Amino acid sequence: MVDRIPPEDRAGVVIPWTQPSERPDADRLSETAGLVEALGCNLTFLRAEQVRKPNASHLLSGGILERLKNDIEAGGCNLAVIDANLSPVQQRNLENVLGCKVIDRTGLILEIFGLRARTKEGKLQVELARLSYERSRLVRTWTHLERQRGGGGFLSGPGETQLEADRRMLDRQLASLKADLDEVRRTRGLQRSGRRQAGFPVIALVGYTNAGKSTLFNRLTGANVFARDMPFATLDPTIRRIELPQIGDGALVDTVGFISDLPTHLIDSFRATLEETLEADLLIHVRDRSSPHDEDRKADVMKVLRRLQEEGDVPLPPIVEAWNKVDLLSQDMQQALQISARSGLGSVPAVVTSALTGEGIDDLLNLIVASIQSELETYRVSLKPQDGAARAWLYEHGAVQEEEVGTDGTVTVEVGLTPKHRGQFETMFSEIDLLEV
Repeated sequence: MVDRIPPEDRAGVVIPWTQPSERPDADRLSETAGLVEALGCNLTFLRAEQVRKPNASHLLSGGILERLKNDIEAGGCNLAVIDANLSPVQQRNLENVLGCKVIDRTGLILEIFGLRARTKEGKLQVELARLSYERSRLVRTWTHLERQRGGGGFLSGPGETQLEADRRMLDRQLASLKADLDEVRRTRGLQRSGRRQAGFPVIALVGYTNAGKSTLFNRLTGANVFARDMPFATLDPTIRRIELPQIGDGALVDTVGFISDLPTHLIDSFRATLEETLEADLLIHVRDRSSPHDEDRKADVMKVLRRLQEEGDVPLPPIVEAWNKVDLLSQDMQQALQISARSGLGSVPAVVTSALTGEGIDDLLNLIVASIQSELETYRVSLKPQDGAARAWLYEHGAVQEEEVGTDGTVTVEVGLTPKHRGQFETMFSEIDLLEV
C-alpha cells in the first residue's frame, strides 16, 4: 500500500509537456503549486519540462531525469510530484532512480482528498478512490518478491501469488466500500425526498476548485464552512438553510470543486456527493472571473456535469452563473462585466458577485428566485374568508403574484406552484379549486 505523506515533506514538482499547445502557462503552474500547498508540503522547486519522446519506463529520461535527481538531492526533497499520469512501472522506476517517494497528479489529488475528508461519507469516498487507484499499482509494493521461478514444476513465483492474494483482499474491501456508499446514496435519497416533501427548493453551488464557492456559501447562509484560498478546501457536501425573497426557506448545497484532468475513478467514487447537483432545483455555477483561464475552467466543469447527466440519464437542472471574485479586477473590468451580465446575451443568466465583499449578493438572490419561479405553473385560486389557512399556505410555499379582495370578502390569488406543491395543495385543501391560468 502507498504510505501516507507526512506534512513536513519537502516537494519538488515537474510538469511534463510534449506538444507546443500543451505548454503549461502561469495559471497551470500556480494551480499545481496550490495543490502542493494544500497537501501541506514545502515546495522546493516547480518547473515545466518539455518531453519530446516520453520514456516508456520512466516517462522522463536523459538530462531531464538527471537534472530532477540532482535538484531533489540538493533541495533535500523526500517527495517528487510529476504533474501527469504515471503508469505503475514508471512510478516505481522513478522512485528507484530518485531515491524518494513519487506521486502523479491523481495521487496528489487523492492525498489532498484524504486530508480534507471529515465526515464518514467523505472518508468512505476517499478510501474507495484510493483503493481503486492502488489496485493497479500493487506491483510497486511487492517488487522484493520474484514474479517467475523456473524448475521444480512451479508455474509462478511467490511474488505473483502474493499479488493475487493482495488483489483479492483489495477487491473485498472495494466491494464492502461500495455497499457502504450505496447505503449513503439511499440515505441521501431519503433526505432529498424529505426536503422536497417539505417544499424546500434545493440550490447547489458548483464550479472549479477555488472559485469561491464556500465563501459564497457562507455569505448566503451565514454559516461558517471552512473556506481557504487553496484547491479542494471543501470536500464533504454541506447543506444549510437559505432565506429566499418571496419564496421563503430553501436548501443551499456546497459541493466539491472540479479541476482539469480530474481522474475518472474520482468522479465515480464521489458520485453519492455529486448526485446532489443532479437532484437540485437550480445550479449556481460559481466562476472566478479574475482568472485568465475562466472560460477553460467553465468548459471543465460543464464536461463533468454532462458526464453525470449522461450516466444518470436525467436532465441537468437549470443553471445560472455567479461571476465571482470581481473585487480582484479593475473598475473598468468590473463595469464591463456588469454590462455583459445585465445585457442577458450570455448562454445562461448571470450576476456579478464578490463573495468576499458581499457585492451582488442581493442580485444573486433575486436571480435565484426568478429562475425558480420561471419553472412554476400559474394558478388562480378563489378563497373565502374562512380559508385563511389555505391563503397562508400559498404564501409560504408558492410565489404569489397578485391578490384581489372582493366586496364580499372573497380573495382571488394568482400564484405560481411547482407540480409537487400543486399536488400537496389539492390534498390538503381538496374543497378549493385550482384554475390554471
